[in-house]
Amino acid sequence: MNRFHSSSRRRFVASGLTLAASCALPLAHAQGNTAQTTRSLRIGYQKGLLSILKGRGTLEHRLTPLGVRVEWTEFPSGPPQLEALNVGSIDFGDVGEAPPVFAQAAGAPFVYYGQTAQRPASEALVVQQDSPVKSVAQLKGKRIALTKGSNAHFLLLRLLENANIDYADITPVFLSPADARAAFEQKAVDAWVIWDPFLAVVQSTSKARIVADGSGVVQNRAFYFTSRTYVQKNDDVLRAVLEEIGGIDHWISENREPAAAEFSRLWGIPQPIVITALTRLKYGTEPISRDALANQQRIADAFYKLKLLPSQIDVTAAAPRTLA
Repeated sequence: MNRFHSSSRRRFVASGLTLAASCALPLAHAQGNTAQTTRSLRIGYQKGLLSILKGRGTLEHRLTPLGVRVEWTEFPSGPPQLEALNVGSIDFGDVGEAPPVFAQAAGAPFVYYGQTAQRPASEALVVQQDSPVKSVAQLKGKRIALTKGSNAHFLLLRLLENANIDYADITPVFLSPADARAAFEQKAVDAWVIWDPFLAVVQSTSKARIVADGSGVVQNRAFYFTSRTYVQKNDDVLRAVLEEIGGIDHWISENREPAAAEFSRLWGIPQPIVITALTRLKYGTEPISRDALANQQRIADAFYKLKLLPSQIDVTAAAPRTLA
């Protein structure tokens, strides 16, 4: 009888341990999942390639095993994205050529992380179809809408320089793309310097006429940026993001029609207009290059010369650890 009780006790203890272990497994698994989600990636984006990345959800799938939660915030242009980075609201974003030099001069702790191919035809100076302005040389004394500190701002500087017109001889009207479009359509300004897809939209809806685009004038790359602090702790996350971006970039280059359809749904813009914008793009995502930084330095020097930049900067201070 003692042997029976002893044996029963052992079976009871063993079964109890097994039950405890089986109950502990889901708990441990749940705790493990909670512990794994220890990082976040807050992405700022504009109407561009990152729209598709967000819409597809593939980045979240890629980063979940790394315990990374992804958050998205849309911005109308580059400057407010960098302002958001400066105040700690986002960790990563996409931006044109000029905004980073203004952000660096303002002390924003950003770092260049990736770049696109040059896309000079994707931005232009436009006028109304019936405007008497036929060339950049006729812009003297005109009111020109643009987003301050944007890639279009630098395009305007270069176009004026090539036409031997002083910046002081035109009246810049600093507006967001949405407000600039309204001013342009109401003829409150004489010209507008803008980028795609806004450029393609105003060409279609308002019959805007291109006076000059960036071809032979600017590189017009887009850049992907992050903060110095974020890259130090999350370089694996950022490498994964750039790989995902590169994959979509390649897909768009090989699938213009399906890409246009996808952008059309995301942006609420008719597909033919999107195709116009995509046709002007050059594709390719790559690490930051010395050539791109040298061009960024030229942009910074140009803005400083005109006293549009509050202080002179060394662009390499915002360079990543390695350069292509």
